[in-house]
Amino acid sequence: MSRFFLRTLRDDPADAEVPSHKLLVRAGYVRRVAPGIYSWLPLGLKVLAKVEKIVREEMDAIGSQEVRFPALLPREPYEVSGRWTDYGPNVFRVKDRKGNDMMLGPTHEEFFTLLVKDLYSSYKDLPLSLYQIQTKYRDEARPRAGILRGREFIMKDSYSFDVHDEGLEASYQAHREAYVRIFDRLGFEYVIVRATSGAMGGSASEEFLAVAETGEDTFVRSPGGYAANVEAVTTVVPDSIPLDGLPAAHPEQTPGTPTIDSLVAHLNEAFPRDDRPWEAADTLKNVLVMLRQPDGDRVPLAIGLPGNREVDAKRLEAHVAPAAVEPFDEADFAAHPALVKGYIGPGALGSESVTGIRYLTDPRVVEGSRWVTGADVQGSHVLDLVAGRDFVSDGTIEAAEVRAGDPAPDGSGPLELARGIEMGHIFQLGRLYAEALDLKVLDENGKLVTVTMGSYGVGVSRAVAAVAEYAHDDAGLVWPRELAPFDIHLIVAGKDEAVVAGAEQAYLDLQAAGLDVLFDDRPGKVSLGVKFKDAELIGVPTIVVVGKGFADGLVEVKDRATGEKRDVEVTALVDHLRS
Repeated sequence: MSRFFLRTLRDDPADAEVPSHKLLVRAGYVRRVAPGIYSWLPLGLKVLAKVEKIVREEMDAIGSQEVRFPALLPREPYEVSGRWTDYGPNVFRVKDRKGNDMMLGPTHEEFFTLLVKDLYSSYKDLPLSLYQIQTKYRDEARPRAGILRGREFIMKDSYSFDVHDEGLEASYQAHREAYVRIFDRLGFEYVIVRATSGAMGGSASEEFLAVAETGEDTFVRSPGGYAANVEAVTTVVPDSIPLDGLPAAHPEQTPGTPTIDSLVAHLNEAFPRDDRPWEAADTLKNVLVMLRQPDGDRVPLAIGLPGNREVDAKRLEAHVAPAAVEPFDEADFAAHPALVKGYIGPGALGSESVTGIRYLTDPRVVEGSRWVTGADVQGSHVLDLVAGRDFVSDGTIEAAEVRAGDPAPDGSGPLELARGIEMGHIFQLGRLYAEALDLKVLDENGKLVTVTMGSYGVGVSRAVAAVAEYAHDDAGLVWPRELAPFDIHLIVAGKDEAVVAGAEQAYLDLQAAGLDVLFDDRPGKVSLGVKFKDAELIGVPTIVVVGKGFADGLVEVKDRATGEKRDVEVTALVDHLRS
């Protein structure tokens, strides 16, 4: 350590919010360069290399072959697939000296597709799986949590190529099983959840989430085994209700009721029900947003949902991608004078209405359901407005928040909500990119067929932080042995020449035995307390102290995770640590 490029910090970084960010900076694994951009220091690179090793071993085990694409990529393939526009402001775009548009690659579907198209032309060449471990770039609007959500990050992305859908299913399953082995080896609790495909496209999609309270993703799970991220949860739709015999809709004066709470209070006072009090779930609120398309156009959208639910931004964004969601502001209301704030009803919404604003409703708004909703007049609402009789929408959308206790879509029980860190995402892309880029091969009958593809990603640099979120205590990091930067943290505790010489010999013996050792040989001006604190902060799984017991032929061996200590004879140290 007297020569190792390392400085530990006593205080947490000012911008750090989560444990991994605090500890990886304080312990000298990474260093901030700019928001969402970090340098990897020697300790961090050692852990990163071990994560990459695990990923490579499991990818190689399923027959996938490693390649490496550049990070700086030309515009044309993205233009053909449509993603040059669809990515919007989420990517870094640059021009070369000749004015050609380039992109810092966020992902490489197009280039894997073109590579296989360039070299392969027959079904005999398939199935094929290729992968890379490469630096990626995304212009995150809100980079946070250190390397958990950065603008530059390292990812493993792999792609399968098959002639038939059955082959894609087999390739997908092989990757899924490889991912299970990868995350089992990384050592943190994780869950596999159903997911949406988003800008990637394709059909089947699953995420691997590291369970963590600090995670940005919310997911649900049920006692019966259902699991999904909130974007992919589908609502259990109630049965429709016969229209015959339902009361007629009637507008009523409801002054001073622009909010759901004020409306419910007024209904219970002015229009009490015989069976039960009015509730927010009896009301239909209509939320207006603007969708900014990748080309910059802004298009209004109205969402009708029960008044006891809020719009979940992530669920909404997942279902309107690649458009971005923006607030419906005062200028937008001014452009649509038929909309009365606080009293908007279905009458002013829909593609056939006076506003022409597209109107999508929550799946719970089934035919025959009765609602209290805005009458499009200041201070007035309509009661007993019946879906399918008095109004229709342009379709449905899964944008309402998911709540604990909601029924699982598969009937496996009530949902519970939890937080997680997205660590892997696998997709059955199908023929989306192969069709766009004309990737075809001759099949067994000599007929040209479009190849079907799968795409599979693992957050490699993110895995370092995800493990740190799990593997730490109040004193610092506690690395699992397979990922630790060193096997042994060796401390010389004292200035006695015999102790120093004994520590140096132990260092040489341990190295000769194939163990990777971080030797704290820093001179006497570094106190023993600082050495011990640094050892706990850095988090190597075994700490060996050569100190006062050395005169009796003993050294102290401490397990970093459990805190258990024991004295071991110097002559048996190597055998003890290798056992």
